[in-house]
Parts: sequence; structure tokens; C-alpha cells
Amino acid sequence: MTNQLYQEESARIAALRDRILNTKDPEVLTRLRDTTVIDGQSLRASAGEPSWTIRRGRLTADRLKAMQFEIDELAPLVGQVRPGSENAVEREAARAYLAGYTLDLPGQTGHCELDLAPLMALGIDGLAAQIRAQTEKDAEVYRAFLLALGGLSQMIEGAAETVEAAAPTASNARRADLQKLASDCHHIAHAAPSSFFQALQLLWFVLLGVMQADKAWLVVPGHLDRTLWPFYAADIARGALTRERALMLIETLYLFINAYIPDGLAMSVMVGGRDIEGNDVTNDLSYLCLEALRRTKMIYPTVGVCWHEGTPTELVDLAVELIGQGYPTPAFFGDPTIQNGLARLGVPAREACRYINSTCVEITPSGGSNVWVASPYYNTCGLLLQEIADQAASASGDAAPTFQAFLTSYRQRLACAIAQGVAEQNAYRQARRDHMRRPLQSIFTRDCIARGQDLEAGGARYNWVECSFIGLANLADALYVIREEVYTQRRLTLAQMKSVLDADFAGLEPTRQRFLNGYPKYGQGDVGIDALVSDIIRFVTQTCAAFSVEPDASPYVPGAFAWIMHEQLGRQTGATPDGRRAGFPFADGCGPAQGRELHGPTAAVLSVTGWDHSQMIGGLAYNLKFNKTLFRSAAGFEGLKTLILTYLRRGGFEVQVNVVDAATLKAARAEPESFRDLIVR
Repeated sequence: MTNQLYQEESARIAALRDRILNTKDPEVLTRLRDTTVIDGQSLRASAGEPSWTIRRGRLTADRLKAMQFEIDELAPLVGQVRPGSENAVEREAARAYLAGYTLDLPGQTGHCELDLAPLMALGIDGLAAQIRAQTEKDAEVYRAFLLALGGLSQMIEGAAETVEAAAPTASNARRADLQKLASDCHHIAHAAPSSFFQALQLLWFVLLGVMQADKAWLVVPGHLDRTLWPFYAADIARGALTRERALMLIETLYLFINAYIPDGLAMSVMVGGRDIEGNDVTNDLSYLCLEALRRTKMIYPTVGVCWHEGTPTELVDLAVELIGQGYPTPAFFGDPTIQNGLARLGVPAREACRYINSTCVEITPSGGSNVWVASPYYNTCGLLLQEIADQAASASGDAAPTFQAFLTSYRQRLACAIAQGVAEQNAYRQARRDHMRRPLQSIFTRDCIARGQDLEAGGARYNWVECSFIGLANLADALYVIREEVYTQRRLTLAQMKSVLDADFAGLEPTRQRFLNGYPKYGQGDVGIDALVSDIIRFVTQTCAAFSVEPDASPYVPGAFAWIMHEQLGRQTGATPDGRRAGFPFADGCGPAQGRELHGPTAAVLSVTGWDHSQMIGGLAYNLKFNKTLFRSAAGFEGLKTLILTYLRRGGFEVQVNVVDAATLKAARAEPESFRDLIVR
């Protein structure tokens, strides 16, 4: 590509990016996703159909057919959704009619990578023929699948017609592009894609269709470097595609994601990793998926590098370069650690080598998942305060005579909370099995077609539930203080400690400082406190392993993924014995609590990797934070790379890095509209 052409395409992506940033409106996104009117119309029309499964297939198809697209002259692909007309009377009438239906229930949706291999090989019509050939199972389920697949085809045909309608008024150069785009859309509405362009366009149509029509949110692009590689390699070989053109198409996909997904959530791409024989699978698309972050620089997607010892140095260097330059969306995942964890859950090696951080850091097997993530969140420190209160209320003021007795009682409380969480999730699962259907997502989820079952009815290959334990670092720090203050030094009784915490340390700042700084904390490389963390993790994993979830006795899988819940649960929770004040956020993942890495990042890494991360497939995030002044020389980048690799080689699950300075954060707080692309993980 000539320098002039590169500059032109860079300007085009920059302009499209700015347009999306400047026009993204939460109210418009809510309208865009609202299908109330079409739902009412669809269910009225199907009222005579006795099968709820078939009616849900029709509903999915009708939602797909109703989707409308906008054509942006800057975008080489089509995929920006146009909100439907807002007719308040129709909407209220539909809402009243729909009150008699169960269209949504508690529980998880999406959070997965779809199985697109059959579609990419067969096309929509070929996949429909494959479904029609299934005659041994429930005919109603297959009919619903075919209705949904037909709706997807019609949605894509509708997009092609929208493109054709825009062509006559376009410039000569743009008209030719639109005619080619319309032709490509007509093709993939029925047949298998025959080019990288068509494969990428089809991938976005499917993601969009599943999210919009099945209400399965946060269905992610996943391993683009694997899904799209055959098309990329073939097009490059025959001279039909350049690397630079492929980069711009990936960038456009990233921008489309940002235009559709509300802020504050997550969408993930993964690159690199290994195949079943252990061979590295990094390819040119792996680099392009990372490089696409440079010009787009928006919140979506994150790009995770599946790291192992065979990962090319160049891929690691590119990710570290982007991080050091202030791009926070690359992250590193420990491939050996995660594969070991998946193997523990019974995932065979041929599938354990392809997984996805389903949005943030929660791990699910690609293509076969109805795994629920972060379901539910457990406030470990809130439970600790309940334990302190109950113990303090005893007649003696200190019912547990030893720390071990206190710890045993707390564990019983935590185990009861875990049991309640399992019962709640199983109730949700049963209700969804009775009332919910997701036919389009089911088509792209192993083994729904083979089993003749909808994903909500048990058709998926993997159905476990991932719960999340919030505040584990604070919990360990607090337990250490309780052990020393109450049981070893006997400076306070539990009743006295409760009084201190209830007062939120008011007038007791020396006591708070003693709790906070007078004892070692997790993240400082101290053997004693790190052993407490390992003990907590061991108990949590063993307790969760004793339970199973519907519909097929799948595992109940722990994690310490926080999302925003460390802040929300922290806001709801009183002061804790680690010196944390009431309402202050808990630690934001598997790392130390805020401000406690007093012995530097290496000591923190040694603490954080002092226990087996593979047990926590529900997700672990380790956040590193550095001032951008450290990256003014090559030594800064090399130092960060060494630290990251040390963490991963010691069994680290995931690590992500914020590189920003105080001035930027202050400016963003004062003028947020000027920093809409600032991301702090």
C-alpha cells in the first residue's frame, strides 16, 4: 500500500471512529434494542400455534426480518443498525399484550463465542439442509431452528437491498463499492463465504442477529485469527487482498461493535494460543487483531493474547508496545493455566485449546457454551461482618475461643451462602428450560443440532455456572488482623472490634492505621498472609466442587471476577478489619487491595501467583498500574514485558495494565466529553 493510500484509509477510519463516538447515545441504543412492537405483532400472529418452541422460532425470525440498517459512506461493511420508528401508542398496546407472556427471566445470556465453522463451510442454505436432515429428534425444535435461520437469511437480504437503494445517489467510486457490497450480501444470505470480506461481513451479521433477535447479549467475535484465517490466507495467496485492507476491515468491525454495545460492558477477541498437538497457532491475523486497536482506540474489543512458551516474541512485543503507549485493551492470558483448569472440568484437549474470555476474564469453551458467568457474586467481606456480629452478640462476647474456631464458623457461613447461590441458579435454569428459547444461538452452539435441543433446554455441550467471590484480598487481610488482634495479642475482643468497625473508625484513626499498616498484607510477598489466601481459595474451590447445576449436573465453578461489583458491593459494606473504611471499594480481582503493593510489583506478582489459578476458571483479573513516564525509553517496555512473563510463567491466569498519568485523569474528570475514549481497567 502506498503511503498516500495508507493516509487516506487512516483518515477514513478516524472519521468513522469520531462519528460513532459523537453520535453514540444511550437512549438511541435502548430504542435500537427494543423489539416490543415487533414482539407483540409476532406473538399475536402466532397465537393459534400450540407449540411454544415454534412460536419462539417465529419470534426470532420476525425480529431478524424487522432489523434495518444504515449505510455509512465511510464504512466498507454494512452493519450499523437503524432504530425503528417510535410509535408510543403501538408500543404501549404491544406492552399490554405481552404482559401475558414470559419472554425474559433471570439468568445469563450470551457471553460466548459461537461455533461458526459449519456456517463458514456450508453457508446458510447448506446449514439449513443439514438441519432438515435431522429426523430422529424433536421436529418442533428443528422447525424453530429453520425459522430462525430463514430469518437470518432475510435479514441479510434486507441489508443488501438497503445497500442497493443507496447506490444510485452515491459518487461513481462509492457506487461501485456499494454494488459489490450488495452482491456480497446477497451471496452470504444463502451460500458459504468465498472471501475474507464476505466471511467478516457474515460473522458480524451472525453476532448482531443472535444478540438482537435472541436477546443473547455480549456474543463475542472470539478467535478471529482462527475463524477467518482460511479466507485471509487464500485471498492473500491469490492477490485478492492486502494486509492493509484486511486491517481496515477488522477496524471497521471493531467500530461497529462500539456503535452497537452500550458503554460499561465488554466484548472480547482472542489471538494466539495452541492447537491440540501443542503447536502455536499465531498467524498474521493475530497481529492485525492487535494492530487494529491502534487506530480505533475505543473501549471495545479487548484483545487477549493466549500466551505460552511458544508464543512468538514479536506478538508479545506488539502487545507490550501498545500497552506502554497507553492502550489498555490488550491483555495476556496464561494458556497452560487455563487449559489445565478446563481439563479439570472435563473439557477434552481438542476443545480445551480453544476457549474465550467470554467478555472480561470469565473462561468458556468456544462454540459449545451455555455457561453462565458471574452467577452470582458473593460478598465475602459482607459475610465476614455478619460473622463478627453474630460472634460478638454471644453471651461471652467472644464465642469462638480460637481463631481456628472463628474461621471454621465463617467457612460454614460462606458454605451456606454458596449453597443458596446454587439453589437460586438451579431455579433459574429450570424456569428458563420451561419458558425460554434461543433458536438462532442454538444453531451456532454445539451440540444443539445433534441433540435436537434448544440451548435453554440443555442442548449445549457445556452448561456449568461460574460464580464469583468478591473481596478475597480484603478478606485475607481482615482475617489476618482478626487472628492477631483478637486471638494472638488479645488487644480486642470481637465485640470491641465490632464497635470499632460500626463506628467506621471515627475517632479511632490510630486503630485503623494499626489494622491497615501494622500487619502484612496480601501483595507484599509475606508468607503468612499469602498462606491465608491459599487457604481461602482451597476452601472455596472444594466447597463449590460439592455442588452441581442443572440441566446435566454440570460443575459449579468459582472465580474472582469483579467487573464493577468490587465498587458496588464495597459501597454497600461497612468498615472491615483490614483497615478499609465503610463504602470503599474492595480489591478489584485477584490482586492486592488498593494501595497495599508497598514492596513493589515483583513482590505483588509473587504473592498473586502463590496459589493455583487453574482452579478459578470463573475468571481472575490482575491489574497492574504504571505511570506513562516509565515508558519513555526501551527499558520501560522491556521491564514491563519481563514482569508480565514472570507472572505468566508462575501460573498467572490473566494480567492487564493501565498506563496513564494523574494529569490525564484529572483532565478527564474536569472535561469528560473530551476523553470519551479514555479507558481505565
